[in-house]
Amino acid sequence: MYILGLESSCDESAASVLKGSGQKTEILSNVIASQIDIHAQYGGVIPEIAAREHVLHILPTIETALRQAKITPKDLKAIAVTQGPGLVTSLIAAIETAKALSIIWKVPIIPVHHIVGHIYANFIKQAQTPKFPALALVVSGGHSNLIIMSDHYKFKVIGRTRDDAAGEAYDKGAKMMGLAYPGGPVIAAHAEDFRKTGKTSTLEFPRPMINSADSDFSFSGLKTALLYALQKDKNWKKRLSEYCFAYEQAIIDVLVAKTIKAAEKYKVKSILLAGGVAANNALRTQLSAKVKEKLSKVSLYLPEKAYTTDNAAMIASAGYFRYYQSKDKAYTPGKSFRANIDLKL
Repeated sequence: MYILGLESSCDESAASVLKGSGQKTEILSNVIASQIDIHAQYGGVIPEIAAREHVLHILPTIETALRQAKITPKDLKAIAVTQGPGLVTSLIAAIETAKALSIIWKVPIIPVHHIVGHIYANFIKQAQTPKFPALALVVSGGHSNLIIMSDHYKFKVIGRTRDDAAGEAYDKGAKMMGLAYPGGPVIAAHAEDFRKTGKTSTLEFPRPMINSADSDFSFSGLKTALLYALQKDKNWKKRLSEYCFAYEQAIIDVLVAKTIKAAEKYKVKSILLAGGVAANNALRTQLSAKVKEKLSKVSLYLPEKAYTTDNAAMIASAGYFRYYQSKDKAYTPGKSFRANIDLKL
């Protein structure tokens, strides 16, 4: 069967066509109209601008996705679309488009939670699908969550950020150091430059809540520590790569430690890394090493980097497995649901 996935929760207008059969899925197209260059000049996403860009690009993106997949609307079984969370004016673009196309094409709509989409990026093109129970570490600009997945679409959030998300900490840290937006890739690149020197950093940053009894995160204190360190060091610009390395390592240490601790506690069979920060090479490498060291019987799944940042392939994947599991596959004209910026998992 073929599923069309749509994503417009923030600043990416995306469409993807997925072909699925049983537990196996294949992405036939994954088209993204990115707005990064537009928002970079402001140092962050401007909601009104993002919404206008979505209106311009969502339909051409869908047309391109269908053409690249070499299918027609008549071949589709359903349309999966991000319902939330996200920017409301951005979410509306894909949702209202999906509703209109659902009526025209007479196919059902599958609303998808954005975080669920990130998790299901781990079910794309895998030799073996993850075994349950699984633990998902979802890290992005807006989310830092640890989620137990007992089966398809059975989730329990066991940990979340109490303030800033990991990706947000990257962006705000980059801004303090005068680096470009988005901050994650830029800080990672400078950090890698320092690693290549083989030197040991003398900078010490806190690892917030790394030893707490719960599975929650907190990154606001780390961000403040960076600010104070920069204010005290008049020559910090000469040590930029070292600051990026130390700051990034503090984030990674917390993410890895919390994930390993939760995996041991809940006796999971699989660990799934998801979200935009999942594209970070240092995080992927260090989490892989720690899982191999501490949890030899647990399988770690790392999605392809193309499916880590916001994209429609992950939404199509999540929609496919929801459709595959659902007993109600009937077309409902004008299905009633709205964009929900605070959609709960």
